[in-house]
Amino acid sequence: MKLPVVSWRDVVNALKKAGFNVVKLGPHIKMKRPSDRRVVIVPKHDEIAKGTLLSILRQAGISKAEFIKYLRNCH
Repeated sequence: MKLPVVSWRDVVNALKKAGFNVVKLGPHIKMKRPSDRRVVIVPKHDEIAKGTLLSILRQAGISKAEFIKYLRNCH
């Protein structure tokens, strides 16, 4: 499954749909899910590199398919 090219805003919105909340803003956005101890760091880039996006998904504990589903629900 191929991941789309996304911005930091797209990633943050999709992670919000997955239950994450923004806990800190700056050059990187720190997000946390209240139900567990997962912390995800999203860099504020207009285009998130594929490797970085894969790392974000690993940190979040969500699959590519889940991410794409959340991404489609944001638009």
